[in-house]
Amino acid sequence: MADSKVDIKGLDPEELIQFLAGMGKEKFRAGQILSWIYARGVTSFEDMTDLSKDFRGELARRAFISDWTPEKVETGSDGTCKYLFRLDDGQTVETVRIPMEEGRTTLCISSQVGCAMGCAFCLTGHFGLMRNLYPAEIINQVCAASKEGPVNNIVFMGMGEPLHNLENVIIALRILYAPHGFDFSPRKVTLSTSGLVPEMLELGRRIPVNLAVSLNATTDAVRNELMPVNRRYPLKELMAACRDFPLKPRQRITFEYALIRGVNDSPEDARRLVSLLHGIPAKVNLIPFNEHEGSAFQGPTEETVRMFQTALLNRGLVAIRRSSKGRDISAACGQLKAKMLEREERVNSEQ
Repeated sequence: MADSKVDIKGLDPEELIQFLAGMGKEKFRAGQILSWIYARGVTSFEDMTDLSKDFRGELARRAFISDWTPEKVETGSDGTCKYLFRLDDGQTVETVRIPMEEGRTTLCISSQVGCAMGCAFCLTGHFGLMRNLYPAEIINQVCAASKEGPVNNIVFMGMGEPLHNLENVIIALRILYAPHGFDFSPRKVTLSTSGLVPEMLELGRRIPVNLAVSLNATTDAVRNELMPVNRRYPLKELMAACRDFPLKPRQRITFEYALIRGVNDSPEDARRLVSLLHGIPAKVNLIPFNEHEGSAFQGPTEETVRMFQTALLNRGLVAIRRSSKGRDISAACGQLKAKMLEREERVNSEQ
């Protein structure tokens, strides 16, 4: 049974080498297997024709290759595609495929089922944390989306706090970077955090990745209300960790700033944001709040967004307004899951 076997997609390259060494196989075999699975999309050992028949049979007895098909897919008029995946234990996670300029694609993937951070503006946080995703569950989101066409960039900005699942996320990053596998450059992978300071610094020491910090406020008082993690790691500590995060030449930390009407979108907030980021190689993604049912928050006016961005640009900050994608589908994190849960509850109540 698969439960007693090893899921090959849960092993990073070094772990795969060790697994094969236990079978008496050479190191280079790991590269062959990675190439079949990630570069060619094979899901059966039998199809790995440059391996001997006996080797393929032994692999099939000891291991398996998990493969995902989305339970539900929603596609927006702008080409944004949202997948809902049902996991083996019945839980669900979301992944979003986002079309970009020049035919390129960014994939927004999840790292947990739910989230423990409890950010006031985030629908996923309302579910609470059910569990961490395993490395294979993180990787299978990329594999499933890749069936629809190439993926050029990966962002860990879906459900969950990636640094709250640090070990499994690092294994997934090693798989994404594997030269014989997906072969993603670290420049093409971004990890977003709400600000878990010790884990930020550990991540920077252990593996290269673009860092994005979900900031969303310029005072501790406001950020405490929006993001409870700030009570543990306030802005002074968070900014110090950002200054200590290892960056390559010309690399910047991205600061995500969700503009919420009357909460964090004032001219004073813009001025404080410039001061906060002083001395940090930074760029700011301004994200107009995506209103959803049940939220007390509202998105900013067009004029406010324009004024806020201009204030940052005039002070020398790179400030990009991130366009809203998939507004006609459940593209905001957690919306599709919420719809499925609501539907399941309604069906159960009618039985």
